[in-house]
This record gives sequence, structure tokens and C-alpha cells, in this order.
Amino acid sequence: MTASILTVSGVSKTYAGGTTALSPVDLSIAKGEIFALLGPNGAGKTTLISIICGIVTPSSGTVTVGGHDVVADPKAARRMIGLVPQELSVDMFETVLATVTFSRRLFGRSGHSAYIEEVLRDLSLWDKRNAKIMELSGGMKRRVLIAKALSHEPDILFLDEPTAGVDVALRRDMWKLVHRLRAKGTTIILTTHYIEEAEEMADRVGVIDKGKLLLVEEKAALMKKLGKRTLDLALVDPLSAVPADLDQWHLTLENDGSTLRYIFDATEERTGIPSLLTRLAERGIAFKDLETSKSSLEDIFVDLVGHR
Repeated sequence: MTASILTVSGVSKTYAGGTTALSPVDLSIAKGEIFALLGPNGAGKTTLISIICGIVTPSSGTVTVGGHDVVADPKAARRMIGLVPQELSVDMFETVLATVTFSRRLFGRSGHSAYIEEVLRDLSLWDKRNAKIMELSGGMKRRVLIAKALSHEPDILFLDEPTAGVDVALRRDMWKLVHRLRAKGTTIILTTHYIEEAEEMADRVGVIDKGKLLLVEEKAALMKKLGKRTLDLALVDPLSAVPADLDQWHLTLENDGSTLRYIFDATEERTGIPSLLTRLAERGIAFKDLETSKSSLEDIFVDLVGHR
């Protein structure tokens, strides 16, 4: 087992007004891992990252980064972290090169031009190094934020909703960059509400909702759950109960018995749908319409937690 570079123990956040933004969280991230924190807007993703990065003080619990406590030894912990925030936070009148060099020096690093050049080239920013940030497109500004976060050679890179509002081409470039950074040994933690982003990049996925970390799983195991689909059959005549000889499909009745619901795994070779439809015809259970849908993130939460 690879040693943990980040350990979160019993960390929670309740604001002065009594609002709980984060329930106690326990999490351990291995060195060199790509970890995706998945959840809808307002789930607590940014609060957790802000606590780890020392921006927000936790109400309880401890966070250690490379063995350094973020509250007791904030400078040493912060030096190991690069953070790419959701919002643009740069001086629009500065050049790209000056902005990234300044960020590096803030952490006590020399203005190491060879390293900065490498970072800017990796992000396709080298040709724009003398351009003012105000002259760049939105996607290029996002790349500057990443260059700033990488400027002091951090061990952990946090990407908070890195591809929100960016085009598909930039999203693909981001994914490639993440894999390149991991190959160099950087640990990467990203927050996202895009399931395909977690699927593309992560080794493990955490699901957070309403301030609670619902689960942490290997990506493959979670993606199997994400492969579920729902088949809804609108019945001609409502049923009061699911007939016993249909038990093998684990059907449920919805909408006062007028909808027969079957949840199946779309990744399986045999979904069970043809045999189900045959059995319904044999029993004389007629339907007037059918609809299939993919599990939404909310459905997955319901499925994982086990209650609505």
C-alpha cells in the first residue's frame, strides 16, 4: 500500500449561524493518486478543499499534508499544495510569465525560468508568455491558474471544478495534463459534478452530498453502479402488486401501480429485458409505452445511501 500524503480525520465545518457545511469527514489519499470528489453544486466539495488548503478553519478534526498539520504548521503544509480555484484570481494587467513567476517566488522559490518554461509549455502557454492576462481567452486564463498552482512544484494539486464552463477541447487537454502530472509523481485531487470527468481521470472516487462523504470507492466499482439503467413500462391496467413469478427481475411498482419499473445493468451482455417482455406478454400484462433512462447522480446517491 502506497503511503498516504494527505490524511483528513474527523473534519467538520459549522458556521457561526449554525449552518453545517461539512459533517465529520475521514479520508486518506495515497501519494501519486488521482482522486475525484464527485457531487452536485453546494455539496461541500469546496468547503473540504478550502479546509485542507488552510483557507477555512475546521470546526473539528485534523488535516495533515505530508505529515504537516495544516493548522499547527500551515506554511509547511501549504508549500506542498497547489490550488486551482473555480474563480479567476489573477491581475489582468500582468503578463502570463510575470504572474506565474510571482506565484513561484511567493513560496520562497527562486525565479527558476527553466521549470516555469516547462510548465508553460505543458499548458500551451509558452507562446503567450508575454501577453497580458486580459488579452487571453477564458480557456487560456484557466490554464494560467493551473500554471500558477504548479509554479512552486507542489506535491498535491487541487483542481476545483477544473472544466466548469470550458469547451470540450480544453477539457480533453486538461485530462491529458492531469495524466502527465501524475506520471511525474504529483498527487491530484479534483472536484467535479461531471461523472465522465471522474470516469476519465480518477483512480478512486468519493461521493459527497449535503456535506456528507457518502462513500469512497475504486473507480471501477463505482462505475459499475453508474452503469445502471431504468426501464419504465406504462401499464394499460394498473397492478396492485408485482406478480410472484416476476420476482427474478426485482421489479417495483410506481405511480400508484400504473408504472412497472425494472433496473438493469447496461454493461452486462444480457440485460434481461427480452425475457421480461416475453413473460409480461404471456401473463397478459399489457403496456402502452416504455421509457429507459440512465441513472442520474441523484439516483446514484439514493442507491448508495439506501433511502430517498
